[in-house]
Amino acid sequence: MIRAGLVLVLALMSMRTSAEVFTYIDAQGNRVYTDQPRANAKRVPIATSNRMAVPANTAAPVSTAKKSAEPAPFHYDMLRILIPEPDATLRSSAGELIVSVTSEPGLQSGHRYRLLLDGKATGEPGVSPVFALSNIDRGSHSLSIEILDAAGRTVERTANQPFHMLRISLAQKRQVKPCVADDYGVRPECPLKDKPAEPKNPFLRFF
Repeated sequence: MIRAGLVLVLALMSMRTSAEVFTYIDAQGNRVYTDQPRANAKRVPIATSNRMAVPANTAAPVSTAKKSAEPAPFHYDMLRILIPEPDATLRSSAGELIVSVTSEPGLQSGHRYRLLLDGKATGEPGVSPVFALSNIDRGSHSLSIEILDAAGRTVERTANQPFHMLRISLAQKRQVKPCVADDYGVRPECPLKDKPAEPKNPFLRFF
């Protein structure tokens, strides 16, 4: 009977702390526990639960949303070299060349053009689509244009585009336009050292 009473006590203690428990001695002399009040029953104090509420600042962290994926690199629909045309033959005694490029859409904010001659950068990246080159060796070469973003990463790049540079030598220029007396010391192909001596007046020897 005592064991049954203990089981009842444990069961009652497992109830919500807001429920009341009472005890009394029945006619047979047994102690009885119940949640129903009686005239001869006494209220049994029940200890509160030993579970601690988790403080707000120590609550399990809510998994933060994953960082949004980095935006895909900007893509240009078109990037090409306008001038010179592919496989063009150019003639310049000083090896000079003007390169013009274009893109669609236009160059985006933070992006820069960089021109490559035979795979090597011709200068610092910039926003201008026009490049002036000089003293290019005679022979065949290749051009390529690329677009860099603000971090210096390549966004777009064209394939190598060939061209051929013909540089007229000074001797060839003299053949095309022979030097006259007033050209020496003025035209690069007509240096003063090559100026022929002026003929002497034969009559001066008699004076």
